[in-house]
Amino acid sequence: MHLGATLRLLRVDAGVSLRDMARRIGVSSAYLSRVEHGVDAPPTAERLAAIARELDVPPALLMDVANRVNPYVADYLEAVPGAGTLLLEMARRRLSGGQLARVRAFLDEEFPVRGEPVDAGVPALAPLLSPERIVLQLSYEDREDLLDLVAGRLASAVPGGDAKVLAEALRQCADESSFTVGGEVAVLHAAVPDVEPVAALVTLARGLKVETPDDRPPRVLVAAVDGARGRARLVRMAHVARLAARGLSERLSEARQPAQVLAVLEELEALR
Repeated sequence: MHLGATLRLLRVDAGVSLRDMARRIGVSSAYLSRVEHGVDAPPTAERLAAIARELDVPPALLMDVANRVNPYVADYLEAVPGAGTLLLEMARRRLSGGQLARVRAFLDEEFPVRGEPVDAGVPALAPLLSPERIVLQLSYEDREDLLDLVAGRLASAVPGGDAKVLAEALRQCADESSFTVGGEVAVLHAAVPDVEPVAALVTLARGLKVETPDDRPPRVLVAAVDGARGRARLVRMAHVARLAARGLSERLSEARQPAQVLAVLEELEALR
């Protein structure tokens, strides 16, 4: 995964300059630029939490993308050492995503959370999709052709949607900042006033011919339309990056039916 690409994508979409973000979190703009371009190691958990606060996204999202242990988890393990043994047993049994979801369901039923979950408000991707907006094993390798196809699928779900207008909005998003987040996944957004969020997902037989932060051509594109830029949009983009970190591209590589895609997403998202 490439955390830096995700941070840059979110920062640019939020309309925050590199210099301003660096000032807000108390680092130099040179350092932050190196992080965004993958030159420096990912920031500490505390610094990631500071970035998340400035972007108004749940810190747990960025921690997952960076494969960092959430400070909340670290504090708990220190306070309850026996919890580490349980985590070790889960790792030894190599529980799958579906099995972890069952464990999560048991915890929710037996030990309800007091207060909001650490990633409260993260919108799931699966409910925004429908079978006609899931295209699998497409042979396109050119970005422009792909954006035109995705815009057409999205336009059919948007009242009065114009495929050309949507395609231009998606291109603008792609041009503003690298739309690849690593892990063979790319994410794009277009804003249409007063529209409820909808999304399309495409998997590619061969990687898209674009520059990527980790030299792994995208084989999964997630594109969404919503009412405007803002927190919900940033959180959704960060969530897709988290799905990429959880192996979304690999999990979808064998999918041949939209129902298989939705099943994979529902399993991955059950772990939120």
